[in-house]
Amino acid sequence: MTARTITRLDTSTVGRWWWTVDKWILAAVGTLLAIGIILNMAAGPPAAERIGVDTFHFVRKQSMFLPMVIFVMFAISLLSAVLIRRLATLGFVVMIALMAAALLFGADINGARRWVDLGPLPAIQPSEFMKPCFAIVTAWMFSEARVREDFPGNRIAVVLLLVTVGLLLSQPDVGMTLVVTAVWCAQFFIAGLPIVWVILIVVTGLGAVVGAYFTFPHVASRVDRFLDPSTGDTYQVTQAMRAFQQGGLFGRGPGEGRVKEALPDAHTDFIFAVAGEEFGVFLCLLMVALFAFVVIRALMKVTREENLFVLLAVGGLAVQFGLQAMINMASSLHMMPTKGMTLPFISYGGSSLLALGIGMGMLLALTRRRRDLEGLGS
Repeated sequence: MTARTITRLDTSTVGRWWWTVDKWILAAVGTLLAIGIILNMAAGPPAAERIGVDTFHFVRKQSMFLPMVIFVMFAISLLSAVLIRRLATLGFVVMIALMAAALLFGADINGARRWVDLGPLPAIQPSEFMKPCFAIVTAWMFSEARVREDFPGNRIAVVLLLVTVGLLLSQPDVGMTLVVTAVWCAQFFIAGLPIVWVILIVVTGLGAVVGAYFTFPHVASRVDRFLDPSTGDTYQVTQAMRAFQQGGLFGRGPGEGRVKEALPDAHTDFIFAVAGEEFGVFLCLLMVALFAFVVIRALMKVTREENLFVLLAVGGLAVQFGLQAMINMASSLHMMPTKGMTLPFISYGGSSLLALGIGMGMLLALTRRRRDLEGLGS
């Protein structure tokens, strides 16, 4: 049986998808997934031994999620902009409800209630899945406000932000709050907000940062430790910096790292440090380049976009993706206070990986060449 070649004359669903999807973004995401598996094979075994499970527990679980993530990303990337809006709206409503349920019935883990037990299914973190849906729904509201003067899209977007931020701070999850708010502000800015709103948002943002410092003890502790390490425990950051120093330019070699054995979160929040120790600066720079490439490539794809919704949605998803990567890497490098946020497609975590797959599927769907699709009869 010979393999069927996909040509430009192929009008099947897969054929149209192949010739309209951005293959450069696909290649970058595929490379990040491959790097993630390699780094989880390095950082996973020590973490598994610390909690008393078999050596490849985390590696096996992450590998089980990969086919699901790839399928979800592919399936969502087939959808039209209208279906993406409907999927995101449904997802946003469901995840907001689950975030509220987490506050009422979720388990308290390290002082936070972010997880929901779904019975026979694995427990999930609803806020991870809410992020891409939020970016799509707010983009829809902002774009509708510009198209229809009688539609209160801006006011609805403000309400959605307040509800989301309220639930996130109640968990509490200040880092996620900052990411969601930054995406909302970026979309509002692109949509053409008045200068009065710019000033108001800047003042409100500064006030919120100061308020978070005095309201949440864990935020104050992390900021204090960042500004003055002698004020508290900086063990993980110190170990991460040691990993980068020992790795140098070329690293100690695959599996030769030692700091991962002392880092409790080496397979999640500090996996960038594992990359630095075992593979050196060059792999770290490659990862930075891949994250930057995905963001820049996505934004370039919509620079001439006439559909405001697509422009705002892709901009929001790209900012969200890039900001999450930047926060994780900056925390590992002690360039900002530590924040428990995964490195996209690299860190261990089922909810995070699947949610990123959904978000990337939406981004791929919205950046497909729609003129080509029209020419193919879609």
